[in-house]
Amino acid sequence: MEWILPSSSLAARRRTERSRSHISNKQTEGIAGLAAFCHNHDVELVAMEATGGLRTAGFRAAFRIGLSGHHRQPAGGAQFAPEHGSAGKKTDSIDAGMIAWYAGDQEIPASVPAPQTQLELRARVTRLRQLTELRTTQLNQQRLVTNRAVQAGFRKMLGLCGQTDPGTGKSIAALIDADPLWRELDQAFRTIKGVADRTVARIMAEMPEIGTLSNKTISKLAGVAPLAQDSGKHQGKRAVRGGRAAVREILFIVASVVGRHEPDFVAFQKRLRDAGKPPKVIRIALAHKLLVRLNAKAREVRQRLAILRSEPRPPLLAAY
Repeated sequence: MEWILPSSSLAARRRTERSRSHISNKQTEGIAGLAAFCHNHDVELVAMEATGGLRTAGFRAAFRIGLSGHHRQPAGGAQFAPEHGSAGKKTDSIDAGMIAWYAGDQEIPASVPAPQTQLELRARVTRLRQLTELRTTQLNQQRLVTNRAVQAGFRKMLGLCGQTDPGTGKSIAALIDADPLWRELDQAFRTIKGVADRTVARIMAEMPEIGTLSNKTISKLAGVAPLAQDSGKHQGKRAVRGGRAAVREILFIVASVVGRHEPDFVAFQKRLRDAGKPPKVIRIALAHKLLVRLNAKAREVRQRLAILRSEPRPPLLAAY
């Protein structure tokens, strides 16, 4: 786990990695060391590489002591490093200095930790997805086994998954119903035929920005936006890459269902097939169209709630 601490954009550009970077491998001791390092070096921004969730504790600790933080995706630094003379080299100190340099050079914005309710929803949605995947794996493996003792083990495991699954689903539904914004988004999303509870929960948990960003930006976040590959007169093939895999996965599944029920999706799919587009292109296009529709509905909900919050309420009548 690496916590990279540029004291300022100028210091980061000068690449003073020995005095402006900090590396820790133990979480408890590292957080204390992070706080001390920030205090001693007048740190303004904490740049952290997004490494499997391990940076979360450090990020929240930095926020608690009044520091701004930013999660840097590894791909950004991987493209930045070769351009600045660090191709082929790999040590912790080089990585720390490079991320500090990257943070200052790119003038990256600060992030804000997710609220506790968002973390709770994400944790429960992730667990529900894990249980579903485990159940599917067990069912597929069970079909290949004829031994009675092993079959009994499969039935026991599947029964345990079945007992846990409903409880997790109910807790997710309760979380959504308790939040005014989530409750309104839930109702809005379900007006699209084919969008159900798990889709709503996954979108809210993994993409809380929905309704606040443009269609182009939200599509890039999900990894369903065709990216240009042009140079001069050459126009390369558009491709999708990166993005949030959990969101993209559910979009692909649900878009295929929506494509059989929503009239405009049916017509859109037919138009692409008649034009000779490959199945994979059609699949991505449907997922992109579904995300744009969800984003539009979320934007309408947020605008409506903002208007309601800003409207003055009539004075209460005195009771006689």
